[in-house]
Amino acid sequence: MRRRKLTQVMASALAAGMVVSMAGCGGNGGGAAETTAAPGTTAAPETTAAAGGSEETTTAAETTEAEPEDLGSYTVRTDENGNVYDLDGMEVIIRDWYWTDSEPQNAMDEAREEYLDWIQETYNFTVKRQAISTWADVPTDFVNYATAGDDTNYIFVLRAGAEFVAAMDADLMYDLSTLDCLDFSEPKWGSKVHELYTKNGKIYGMRGEEPEPRGGMFFNKRLLKEAGIDPEEIYNLQESMEWTWDKFEEICEQIYADTDNDGEIDRWPIITDNTQFKNEATWSNNANYVGMKDGKYVNELESQATLDAQNWAERILKKYRKPDPADAAWDYSYTGFINGEAVFLADQAYNAGAYDPENSSHKFCAMEDDFGFVCFPMGPNATDYTNIYEDNIYSIPGCYDADRAWKIAFVYDLYTEPTPGFEDESSMVNSYYSNFRDMESVDLTIARLVKNGRVTYHSLIGGLDLGSQFLWSINDNNTPAQQAEAIRNTWNAYIAKANGDISQEELDAMLAAEAEETAAEGEAAEGEASEG
Repeated sequence: MRRRKLTQVMASALAAGMVVSMAGCGGNGGGAAETTAAPGTTAAPETTAAAGGSEETTTAAETTEAEPEDLGSYTVRTDENGNVYDLDGMEVIIRDWYWTDSEPQNAMDEAREEYLDWIQETYNFTVKRQAISTWADVPTDFVNYATAGDDTNYIFVLRAGAEFVAAMDADLMYDLSTLDCLDFSEPKWGSKVHELYTKNGKIYGMRGEEPEPRGGMFFNKRLLKEAGIDPEEIYNLQESMEWTWDKFEEICEQIYADTDNDGEIDRWPIITDNTQFKNEATWSNNANYVGMKDGKYVNELESQATLDAQNWAERILKKYRKPDPADAAWDYSYTGFINGEAVFLADQAYNAGAYDPENSSHKFCAMEDDFGFVCFPMGPNATDYTNIYEDNIYSIPGCYDADRAWKIAFVYDLYTEPTPGFEDESSMVNSYYSNFRDMESVDLTIARLVKNGRVTYHSLIGGLDLGSQFLWSINDNNTPAQQAEAIRNTWNAYIAKANGDISQEELDAMLAAEAEETAAEGEAAEGEASEG
């Protein structure tokens, strides 16, 4: 399973133009019966003549039989009449912007290839993945296709964010709740994408794959040792549930030093992007910027847990973060960490990725120093470490009729089934072993992040910009609480629109009134300053 980087804020122009409304149709009726067959067979009934001229049915399970302990058994799906589903040779394309084919690397990969061959032969279809769009173009490409359509059978992989919500609100995605071949109670839907993109009882997006591990804390092992700290102790603290904000601050204080007594700090605890650190602090305190209550989005910017996280992050960064040089590039925290300029970097797990000579600045395998990776330390409002699920979304265009949508969903459901014989293996976790230099990063951290996560909602609110409207405005003269209060009405207006409580015209009027009030307050403040 290929790792991929999700996202900055998506292009906002797309959201404004979506006015097409397409209603989803009902699914293909009839519950499916299931029959178990050995790998390499379809368990199709075989009729033979019996004594006396009668017929009897036997099961052709002898051919190309594989060892059950190697591959498990395949389950044949049949309709209400007991017939194996036949998709009439249709081709389904799962289209994204990043896919590359690769040869099987291990027994699990080989078993998956055999399973995919089996389902295509058994149900008479073909399925393939293709990189068709680009990261920038995929929202527009989807809207254009869902509006016009053609004879191709697509499952689109889409990026999370406001553009998806705009397309969802325009009914450009097929309502997956009407397709009885999808059972969202199954464990494979654990990334909760279908919950995140459910509105008014309709389900517009899904993900039948494991969630990706996201934010955590990288650390430099050499610098820890120089500060008198055993790097293994960081993992031990995580496993004993003692890796907390307080413990992190205690370790930062031990690292923070002027080692050559020249009056300047030269051993820094933290080098990081402030926005990433502040976000991770919020998630780690079981807090949100926007939450969900009784099926409605709610503004949680001024909740105590969120403000506590922001205040803690501000204090820690101000004291322990290595200042950027005056001419620092935007990616200084990456290059600085790779060069061993500080111990801790709060960042996404994928940045440990395999060495890429054309983009080595963001790949920590280029480091001379060894590094590890743990969860972000827990805040006092949390009882466990967490991962925020920010996964790509799989959607079926709303321009398809009910029968076609059902068949495409049926293919995707088969495609995303756990590999027979390897149901307890995590392909996501396994894919990370080549990216790290120690087993603990994967076994103790990546595996935890894949299983232990939740969703958050601020990226689903059109008009909200967490950075420019909130995080980047906080400084010594403007506390998190003050900035949260300053944008309260604006955020509440955007949230009300997302909830369907006000129209676009009402939102525009509210924003215009808020802008006038802000301008008037600014002019008054300038007048008072000049008089003073």
